[in-house]
Amino acid sequence: MDGNHSKYDWTASSERIKAILTQPARAFEDVKSLPDRDSLTYTNGFYGWCSAVFVDIRGSSELTEDYTRPVLAKIYRAFISEMVAVLNSHELVREVNIVGDCVWAVFNTPTKPDLDEVFRVASRANTLLKLLNHHYNKRGILPLKIGIGVDYGRVLMVKAGYSGSGINDVVYMGDVVNRAAHLAHEAGRTGNKPIFIGPVFQQNLNDDNQALLTRERTAALGEVYTGDFVNTAMNKWLGSL
Repeated sequence: MDGNHSKYDWTASSERIKAILTQPARAFEDVKSLPDRDSLTYTNGFYGWCSAVFVDIRGSSELTEDYTRPVLAKIYRAFISEMVAVLNSHELVREVNIVGDCVWAVFNTPTKPDLDEVFRVASRANTLLKLLNHHYNKRGILPLKIGIGVDYGRVLMVKAGYSGSGINDVVYMGDVVNRAAHLAHEAGRTGNKPIFIGPVFQQNLNDDNQALLTRERTAALGEVYTGDFVNTAMNKWLGSL
C-alpha cells in the first residue's frame, strides 16, 4: 500500500490505542470457515481453521553476488509472478502475499478433503521450479532451489492499519502461519527434501498423499513429513519441452 503523508497527532494516537485495547472479546468470532476480507472491520476479527503454504528461495543472498541487477530482477520477477499464479490458482485460496523473495498463501480448509487440494497446490509449486529452471538454463542462469512449507491449524484474521488513512491490510496470526514459514525455511537446504509438511496436515491427508511423504525428526522443528512430489500432468508436459 502506498504511503500518504498525514501529520502525526500523539493525543489522537493515544485515543486510538485506548479504543483498540478496550474492544470486547466478543468482537472476535470463532468460525469454521474463514470469511471474505470484506467482512472485516477495525473492531472485529475471526478465529478460523486454514492451511498455509510458504515458498522460499534457497541461497538468495548468493544470487546478488552472481548476477547483475537487471538479471537478478528478471529472476525474481519470473519466480514471484508464476509462484503467485500457482498459489492463486485454487478456489480455496483466501490470501496471497509476497515478502521479499518469499511467496505465501492462506487457504480456507474447513474439511479434510480440502487439505488434499492444498497438497495438490504444493505439488504444482514444486513442479513450477522445474519450468523456471528450464527457462533460466536457456539464458545461462543457474538453477534455483526452493523450500516449501505447508501446515494446518487455527489462525486469527484481523484488519490492521491506520483507520481513515486507506493504509491497511488483513493480517493472519497464529501458529499455523509461523510453523509453515519455519518449515519452508528448513526445506530444500543441504540434504533436505524441498517440501516440509507439518504432522497435523499430514494426518488429515488421504492414504495416497500420505504415501508420498517420509516422517523425519529435526532438531529445529521436531517431527515433520518431507517429500519431493510433483504434479504428474505438468511434469509430463515439461518432459516434452
